[in-house]
Amino acid sequence: MKKTTFVALLLLSSQCFAETLNDSLQNIESEWASIYYSTPKPKQEAAYSRLLDKTINLSRQFPEYAEPFIWEAIVKASNADNQDPVSALEAIHEARDLLLKAIEINPQAMNGSAYVTLGTLYYMTPKWPIAFGDDATAKEMLQTALKINPNGIDTNYFYANYLLSTNNLKEAEKYFERAIAVPARTEQLYADNQLKEEAKSALKQTRDRKISRSKSLFASLFNSESVK
Repeated sequence: MKKTTFVALLLLSSQCFAETLNDSLQNIESEWASIYYSTPKPKQEAAYSRLLDKTINLSRQFPEYAEPFIWEAIVKASNADNQDPVSALEAIHEARDLLLKAIEINPQAMNGSAYVTLGTLYYMTPKWPIAFGDDATAKEMLQTALKINPNGIDTNYFYANYLLSTNNLKEAEKYFERAIAVPARTEQLYADNQLKEEAKSALKQTRDRKISRSKSLFASLFNSESVK
């Protein structure tokens, strides 16, 4: 066999390999979105369990790629809401470890999704001694994701959500607006449009809280302690 023919076959094989992985990842993302946004709560745990099996199989098939580990972590973390507290904490810790592994393999994978998910876990998870929650680490992870993908719906939405959780309302409003303005991906219209709708709802909540806080501050000027 000629050397050029052998190289061509290797390149073709590599391309088919990548296409198989990409197709599988896209299917997993679509199935996750369907479970997360459309499946009734009582049926979610079983659906996540089936999807988790698919992500684990993909991780074993493509151990040198970060993406399957990221999706394995996302599915584990998503399903934690359907589990008892002990199982949920175990799942969250496993998800964190999978995301750290994915970052070691390729921090840029899925436009920084490992950092987005990890940052979200750090600010939503209980703090020590119960778990590993840490606002400073969450901020660092989410800002890293934004540097990798400044125009992503998820990177802007989840950073805004973090800012909202820390009562940084003005900054949260800005990043929710950015998430809403980003066009949805043609290959994942359903998932992206659902997240954009969540961003719109969160933006309204943020603006309502700003108005409420401003009214409270205004009213405080006229309380019995202030007016003398």
